[in-house]
Amino acid sequence: MAPAIAIKDLSKTYETGFEALKRVNLDIERGELFALLGPNGAGKTTLISIVCGLIKATGGTVKVEGHDIVTDYRAARSLIGLVPQELTTEAFETVRATVSFSRGLFGLKKDPAHVENVLRQLSLWDKRDNKIITLSGGMKRRVLIAKALAHEPRVLFLDEPTAGVDVELRRDMWEIVRGLRESGVTIILTTHYIEEAEEMADRVGVINNGEIILVEEKSELMQKLGRKRLILQLGSTISAIPDGLASYDLELSGQGDELVYTYDTHGGRTGITNLMNDLRDSGLRLKDLQTKQDSLEKIFVDLVHKD
Repeated sequence: MAPAIAIKDLSKTYETGFEALKRVNLDIERGELFALLGPNGAGKTTLISIVCGLIKATGGTVKVEGHDIVTDYRAARSLIGLVPQELTTEAFETVRATVSFSRGLFGLKKDPAHVENVLRQLSLWDKRDNKIITLSGGMKRRVLIAKALAHEPRVLFLDEPTAGVDVELRRDMWEIVRGLRESGVTIILTTHYIEEAEEMADRVGVINNGEIILVEEKSELMQKLGRKRLILQLGSTISAIPDGLASYDLELSGQGDELVYTYDTHGGRTGITNLMNDLRDSGLRLKDLQTKQDSLEKIFVDLVHKD
């Protein structure tokens, strides 16, 4: 079975000479939630725009469930839904009419029951006869999602979907996203809220300067690149780290009553065993301990700022 999205050697150079994408290769499997992270200008929106047929690539190929976006564009585009960053909606049209019209753009017959279901899912049914111009920013964002779902896509792109949305609306949207993923829809997410990717994504891709620099299972990424810290709370205060512990990556913190041991997730456990033995031999009494791990945001920042 072909991947949901298969991207091979994709490039995009604008007339100004700016190279937005540089031979990007990426496969996104069916039914997964893939988070694409990157700083502003990294190439995220350009990549999505090419896959969705909004701009043309300079080179390379893209297939959606086996359908080439150039030679078989009708079939490819019929499978895709897009929730863009911009709040571009028909200001004087009603909610129900604009969602129904979006379905018709794909040559599908009217299905009032499906439109009603989508609007109810997004808590828009009570607003169905309201004109778009009368809605709040958060409700307009919901309308964008409803339009993207009107033709029952199997691949859904969410380009910064919760930007400018309050916490409650964001939480509601992510409940909807969970439901879509459970129904088999492939979801590609770009976001600046990295905690969303950390909570929701199956895999994470990082793009920087038009190049994919990493694609990993989220859990494996955090295990391989995340560093852990063991915080040792001492039974008394000390003014300096004892000479017998100098070989460890230790930092004295708190009021002189905490030692912080930083280690990677692979070889760190052996070091912890040795540290605990040496800690006892140094005469320090341990009161409590806890561990903390780098967040996905910390890993992301380290990756894009790596020389």
